[in-house]
Amino acid sequence: MVVDHRQHHVETLRSAISVLIYPIQYLVNLPVAVGQWMGESVSTRENLLEENERLRMQHLLFKAQLQKLSALQVENLRLRELLQSSKKVGENVLIAELLAVDLDPFSRQIVINKGSNDNVYLGQPVLDAEGIMGQIVHLGPFSSTAMLITDPNHAIPVHINRNGLRAIAVGTGAPDILEIPYLPNSADIVEGDLLTSSGLGGRFPRDYPVARITQVAKDPTQPYATVTAEPVALLERSREVLLVWPSDKIAQPETTTPMSETESASQPDAAAAVKPVSETATTAAPETEPAAATDSAPATREEQ
Repeated sequence: MVVDHRQHHVETLRSAISVLIYPIQYLVNLPVAVGQWMGESVSTRENLLEENERLRMQHLLFKAQLQKLSALQVENLRLRELLQSSKKVGENVLIAELLAVDLDPFSRQIVINKGSNDNVYLGQPVLDAEGIMGQIVHLGPFSSTAMLITDPNHAIPVHINRNGLRAIAVGTGAPDILEIPYLPNSADIVEGDLLTSSGLGGRFPRDYPVARITQVAKDPTQPYATVTAEPVALLERSREVLLVWPSDKIAQPETTTPMSETESASQPDAAAAVKPVSETATTAAPETEPAAATDSAPATREEQ
């Protein structure tokens, strides 16, 4: 062994024997190798299936979050517009959300999620990012009902932004049409004129957009022109609204008291609609019979 260790005389024989023994070693180790390979294959497949399922669930979750993100981005834009709108008003404001829409085809009213607990009061102006929407007509502790400016029982004092001519915008019941009655044929009004709130009566903030003139029809045989306008506020699309507190009505306790059941049952809508008309009756037609023509508007609509 010493000679073999030093001289390597049997190295060739050892190599030949190892070649002959290798198949036997391979066969002996084969079951172990096959077992390890199968174990690794099954484990790898299970890991891949688990990872695939986890990635698929994450993908679905991320897609759902992406959809929500798109909705949040749109909502963020609406809220930014409302904040810009509140800066224009220059008064104390509160953002409210729509809860319901009145399905009565003869009225235009919405329900919002703010009530007397939030110091909301009857007659409070309601706006959106574009212009005036209406006013509060029914009040509850946690919610309230607003009448839109297109409601047939609603009227709002306005003036033409171009020349200051005063008028009254009356709702027609249609979602996008307002009537401007009792304007003489000689009145300086054209299509495209912007109507803004005049602030008369102290109900609505002054100089806030209300509508834009869409049609002016002058018939020489009639004393008054037929004038229609389209509201600038997104009455059928706004989901958030602004409640405005004028400086003379901030935190007044008497204004947050709900109507009694008797009053609300007898006059649900007329009180809110007639008062704005009567307060500004003398400003509707400055040139021809202003008082008599304007005073007849609420009476005619109540008889209808």
